Amino acid sequence: MGNPELIFGILFQLFQLLLVVLLAPLLTGWVGQCRAWLQNRSGAGVLQPYRALRKLFHKDAVMAHHASPLFRTTPYILFGCMWLAAAIIPILAVDLPFSRAADVIALVGVFALARVFIALAAMDIGTAFGSMGARREMLVSFLAEPALLMVLFTSSLISHSTQLPHIVEMFTRHEFVLYPSLAFAALAFLIVLLAENARIPVDNPSTHLELTMIHEAMILEYSARHLALVEWASSLKLFAYISIGIALFFPHGIANVGDWGALPLAIVALLLKLTLAGAGLALLETLLAKMRIFRAPEFLGTAFLLAVLGLLIHFLLGA
Repeated sequence: MGNPELIFGILFQLFQLLLVVLLAPLLTGWVGQCRAWLQNRSGAGVLQPYRALRKLFHKDAVMAHHASPLFRTTPYILFGCMWLAAAIIPILAVDLPFSRAADVIALVGVFALARVFIALAAMDIGTAFGSMGARREMLVSFLAEPALLMVLFTSSLISHSTQLPHIVEMFTRHEFVLYPSLAFAALAFLIVLLAENARIPVDNPSTHLELTMIHEAMILEYSARHLALVEWASSLKLFAYISIGIALFFPHGIANVGDWGALPLAIVALLLKLTLAGAGLALLETLLAKMRIFRAPEFLGTAFLLAVLGLLIHFLLGA
């Protein structure tokens, strides 16, 4: 007979893997539907991303003759990286078998790895749009990653660990405490989330204007199943970033491994948090306007300053 705790942990992990990959397009559809409602439109419905993925998977892929193996394999690498990132984050339960890999620095590395591959694939074909989008993507990431690391370091210093499960357990199992440093970190994380997921005001995921595209410019040459994997990976990335925000700032409701009785409550809490986060994201995108790419450094510089301010508050005041 195997270890019951290990068996329960594996089952929890498999359930979270399946839940994450299925809910990610639904979250994207919910954000789009909320934006439509706020703009007084009917919208395509929350299930539109599933219909789009199904349509793309049934099409035949068209590629440039001089496309390298890097260009062909990047969608699979991108999807795998985003699925791994979303899988190791404590979403439903802590102390999952993959929790040892849920180090905040390693998590940033997974996002960076996916970004490098998609940027290289965008430049592989040699089109003007792909190279332009890759350069802009690297500019945004160069400014966003330091701010994200400062946000994660603030939570790590409070919990004395860089492991996300330990951070979540510390914030949920101890008495309720308001940390001023986390308030600044949360504002910085929100700015990073908008920039890293190609959302307004840094980018607009629904536009194809050549002077404003970042994410869309890098994937113009993809079609069929490759484009489906890239779009699914984008949904997983948004899901992962929102899950990181939930784990750092609103972790209450997460179950323990093996506690099947707490699993329904954890699922309900997760769905409620995702619903509120998606609606809030849609509200921000409706109120804000797309900024010029030359203003992005100022926007992300504000995130870095807020994150560093939160870190200094923790060092000076211990709060």
